[in-house]
Amino acid sequence: MAIGMAKTQGEFLDAAVLLADQLEEGSVYGLLAEHGHRLFGDAYFADLFVATRKGRPSVPARVVATVMLLQSLEGLSDREAIDRLRFDLRWQAAAGLTVAPAGFHPTVLCQMRSRLRASQRPRRLFTDTRDLAKQVGLARGKVRAVDSTPLFDAVATQDTVTQLRAAVRKLLAALPGELQARVRAALSREDDYATLGKPPCDWDDPAAREALVDALVVDALAALAVVDGLALAGRAAEAAELLALVAGQDTDRGEDGIFRIVRGVAKDRVISTVDVDARHGHKSKHRRFDGYKTHLAIDPACEIITEAAATPANTPDRDVAADLITDLTDTNGDTDGDAAHAHAGDVHDSGQHPGADGDDAEPGDDAGDGDGGDRDGDGGPHRPTLVGDSAYADAATRKTLAERGVDTMAKVPPARNSRGGFTKDDFRIDTDLAAVTCPAGHTAPIRPSVRGGGRAAFGAARCRDCPLRDRCTSAVRGRVVTVHPDEALLQRAKAEQAAPAWQSAYRAARPTAERKIAHFTRRLWGGRAARTRGLHRIATDVDTRAGVLNLARLATLGLTWKPTGWQLAPT
Repeated sequence: MAIGMAKTQGEFLDAAVLLADQLEEGSVYGLLAEHGHRLFGDAYFADLFVATRKGRPSVPARVVATVMLLQSLEGLSDREAIDRLRFDLRWQAAAGLTVAPAGFHPTVLCQMRSRLRASQRPRRLFTDTRDLAKQVGLARGKVRAVDSTPLFDAVATQDTVTQLRAAVRKLLAALPGELQARVRAALSREDDYATLGKPPCDWDDPAAREALVDALVVDALAALAVVDGLALAGRAAEAAELLALVAGQDTDRGEDGIFRIVRGVAKDRVISTVDVDARHGHKSKHRRFDGYKTHLAIDPACEIITEAAATPANTPDRDVAADLITDLTDTNGDTDGDAAHAHAGDVHDSGQHPGADGDDAEPGDDAGDGDGGDRDGDGGPHRPTLVGDSAYADAATRKTLAERGVDTMAKVPPARNSRGGFTKDDFRIDTDLAAVTCPAGHTAPIRPSVRGGGRAAFGAARCRDCPLRDRCTSAVRGRVVTVHPDEALLQRAKAEQAAPAWQSAYRAARPTAERKIAHFTRRLWGGRAARTRGLHRIATDVDTRAGVLNLARLATLGLTWKPTGWQLAPT
């Protein structure tokens, strides 16, 4: 694949000329048709190519970038995207093409994504749209609404038997001939491990299932023993590591020497040998899913996505919080670095968008306050603020963000009592005096714990004759209240979130994250369900979807080009 040059002289059969004013005003198709040559010039992907005269007929950067973005917007496969380019006038207009059933081979898109991931700026389709928004005065507020959403994997979850056999097969396929023969000689099962799926077994017989699991684990350990200590590399090293992980995550040897499947789910369990990055995840106790998570940060004033990340499904939302707000905390202005495990090695140096230097007023300064932070004269927060749901409300996250100068607006979940009686919130906890007072007015000292925090025990004598006992506890030894190591911080956060001003600011900022998540997942393929396998490939898709959503938002806000640079339509 070679980089091409876009034509600059308009023709009567240009799709954009033919459609004229029929492209919907404020649509991303119209924005790309009118200004695509400025957004994606001929040199946009030049760094991905080595100068050569060999290769396929060239494809202009504008055409490839347009197809990648619109493909993500509409949730299409590579082949479907090329069909749209050939026969959809809106796509041809957006790509700056003439009206003709012309296109390129779908594998060009695969190659381009691979080249992007290996480049110095793998996230440019997203970061350039964010930087463009900042050039015209958007996304400069100090508030970021954050949230995550499930991204279902593109593979079937495998059980233990399937994973064990598949992992052995992968190792055999990755080893060179002589070493492969040595491993095969060490295997004891009558199985060449050449076919897919489960081996034959009487699945209704528990003894037969148990014997199969034991035999598979024995073969796995025998294969690992052969390669132990050898300097494996590439696919062979990855396959050996996977086999060791699969053999140990679900099975354990009993006292009789037989390997059996253990009850429960191992932490960070691999769920498929086809996609080793996918994990079990859950949005709530009863809502579980397999695959990945998409994390977004949005400026609630303008609804521009300021950061996006993909992580395995079992990654807690709070672990990604700091990476989602690097544009607020990075004093060097380099906001294109490593984000939430998936976006590494990206050096921010856009240089692609000439135009305004962004002296417009900063929108969004009235979007909310966080943790009681000071507010400046125009009503905006004085400090950077993260707005999220209760997944970001724990004390550790608040302390980590506070160390970076960021306030947290996230609701601390109320305490619960399964019996319907008094909860911990009904007790007055004074960390300065190290005492807890119950609803009946009794006070108990907080006995410190070695891990921090402590316990306040009211004792049987006080609770036995208390008139509120039926609403408080049925324990013979009386009510015990556990005090968190950062109880004072959590109590202060609960007091702040009860204030009407806090609630008003939260309601103003929080829904924008939910709305943008809805935009992101509107198309199933690439938004709610992964198009491909592996965290890094999925992260590329997430960046592309975030980038085209930003372009769509800029189009809605009236982005246009003037002699002085990029501008928004006056409101």
